Amino acid sequence: MEHTPFPSWPESAPQLIAVAAGRAPADMVIRGGTWVNVHSRETLPDHDVAIAAGRVAFVGTDASHCVGPETEIIEAQGRFMIPGLCDAHMHIESGMLTPAEFARAVIPHGTTSMFTDPHEIANVMGLEGVRLMHDEALLQPVNIFTQMPSCAPSAPGLETTGYEITAEDVSEAMSWPGIIGLGEMMNFPGVIHGDPKMLAEIAATQQAGKTVGGHYASPDLGPAFAAYVAGGPADDHEGTCEADSVARVRQGMRSMMRLGSAWYDVESQITAVTEKGLDPRNFILCTDDCHSGTLVNDGHMNRVVRHAIACGCAPLVALQMATINTATHFGLEREIGSITPGRRADIVLSSDLTKLPIETVIARGQVVAENGVVMVDCPHLNWPAKARNTVHLGHELTATDFEIAAPAGANRIRANVIGVVENQAPTQALKSELPIIEGLVEGEGDVCQIALVERHRATGGVTNAFVSGFGYQGRMAIASTVAHDSHHMIVVGTDRAQMAMAANRLAEVGGGITIFREGEELALVELPIAGLMSDSPATEVAAKAEQMVAAMQACGCQLNNAYMQHSLLALVVIPELRISDLGLVDVRTFEKIDLLEPLA
Repeated sequence: MEHTPFPSWPESAPQLIAVAAGRAPADMVIRGGTWVNVHSRETLPDHDVAIAAGRVAFVGTDASHCVGPETEIIEAQGRFMIPGLCDAHMHIESGMLTPAEFARAVIPHGTTSMFTDPHEIANVMGLEGVRLMHDEALLQPVNIFTQMPSCAPSAPGLETTGYEITAEDVSEAMSWPGIIGLGEMMNFPGVIHGDPKMLAEIAATQQAGKTVGGHYASPDLGPAFAAYVAGGPADDHEGTCEADSVARVRQGMRSMMRLGSAWYDVESQITAVTEKGLDPRNFILCTDDCHSGTLVNDGHMNRVVRHAIACGCAPLVALQMATINTATHFGLEREIGSITPGRRADIVLSSDLTKLPIETVIARGQVVAENGVVMVDCPHLNWPAKARNTVHLGHELTATDFEIAAPAGANRIRANVIGVVENQAPTQALKSELPIIEGLVEGEGDVCQIALVERHRATGGVTNAFVSGFGYQGRMAIASTVAHDSHHMIVVGTDRAQMAMAANRLAEVGGGITIFREGEELALVELPIAGLMSDSPATEVAAKAEQMVAAMQACGCQLNNAYMQHSLLALVVIPELRISDLGLVDVRTFEKIDLLEPLA
């Protein structure tokens, strides 16, 4: 299916002018609503909105002069007319869905614009994968803007990806029609130290007049942070406390506060606005990562706005953070983010600004959802066979591939252990004294094994380590080909035979998530596209994901959104301790460290 570009404001201006002046009829008029004006931060009752060519032509107290015999009339009945919600930073792949199915899942929640960074598929398929995501995004009835991934690998020298993104790739992508900027610059040490490749990517983006996304996952707000800001990133979503958000806006960045499936970073930062009184126009709401279950059961940006309000933010301010603030940041204030003349007619009707029920969703001038039901088609791309064949282990794995040999003569040993922190992206760098049985180091108590299985080049490589915090019990294992950001395969388990079964199962089905206990498969979520996504409807994927969560709980894990924690254990750009195909990585120093240490 070919993408048809949405007509620009200049192309539509003659029709918009004629409708606003009453010389031509509108395509649609929303009558008798309360206009939520995010420019002036006020609500104005008894207003009409006239729409033509997918754009707003007129907003005023009486649009009767815009009505013709064929004009569609929507009676707002006093409901709030809210700009369509924008997600400023997100990864579609985290929903385990393709762009088409992700759009279908979030449209009923009032999301009409998304700014997506497909760096997950970039790590697996390179520029070709990014182009596939970009092309399917352009087919959708809502606005999906693509940020060109910046860091594949995210930490050069500390991981091996399926493909590497180059500065030349970034420069090429800047000419694509749906590219809005550069994805999160995760290699913040590279920027701080003036890495030529990172600076070339930033330069290519700035020279194209586009926005550079940031990612500064460090508590250091001294000279290192200043150097990162001087490099060009314009925003950051890695803040976790008020001081982080304050530092970012004071240095001219936008503070993006996220509420995803596992990230709860709004409440701890929004006090910069609600208590400290900083200008809210420099604060933006986003999700970053939302899995399909959250989208189906809890919502998307409507959930984030409600949460911000519950944290003490005024409703109109929270809505600004999810509409006009985002549009302004990406240079699209004249295109999206408000219900004003010339802008895309992306409008949500809701009867309550605090509870934010999403009753009618209009995108580009057409009703796309009504009371939770999608009313339009979300076209699919024909994904090539290459995208469905990305899990290559090299050989069938056995329990011996997951053995951790101990030094000769020892009975116990100290191990560096990855400590999972509930609802937080950072991990803890722990040390545990573990037993040695028949020459092998074994987990004990809450410490179990983790392995990263190479799946891009069929090397047969397996990196073994230890992790704690999941609470798994019995003989079990969970494996996933979603393994941010290199997306090899992460296997966590209490039994090496179960770990081998889980890994081999994912090779058989082409990727996804599986859980084994006592030789039986308890749950399977198939993700055949790049081992990251399914092109099945979100409801189906969410149902399988719920079975997965139930299986994790049956195996003893009670963490909130534990799977998201699992999928991030190889993310070697967020402290403190991570695993990669090259070994155990201390992200505080960006150095590989030994797994085992002798007891003192």
